[in-house]
Amino acid sequence: QVQLVESGGGLVQAGGSLRLSCAASGRTFSNDAMGWFRQAPGKEREFVATISWTRMQTIVAESVKGRFTISRDNAKNTVSLQMNSLRPEDTAVYFCAAASFGWATPHENDYKYWGQGTLVTVSS
Repeated sequence: QVQLVESGGGLVQAGGSLRLSCAASGRTFSNDAMGWFRQAPGKEREFVATISWTRMQTIVAESVKGRFTISRDNAKNTVSLQMNSLRPEDTAVYFCAAASFGWATPHENDYKYWGQGTLVTVSS
């Protein structure tokens, strides 16, 4: 059974940092792109960041550029999202996802496997 399990969410003050992690099990995703998406209350899910299987290519949403960094460890089958300078508008449930191919993609429909999400709350 393929599973993606996110961790690292929580409550943080504006300006603070959090590091989200996603551990995959059931199969290796070393040849697949991985991504992070988020869904704020009352809003649709949106793209945050993605990384290719080689780690050579990353794409980051404009809203988080310069503040969030995506990385992966293929040996450990994990992907992480370092979030700095957090803002109240970053409050959302953050989802880890695995694509069905290796190049980085911001398109939600390209992702085949999804985690259950971890809540990040940024207080002002």
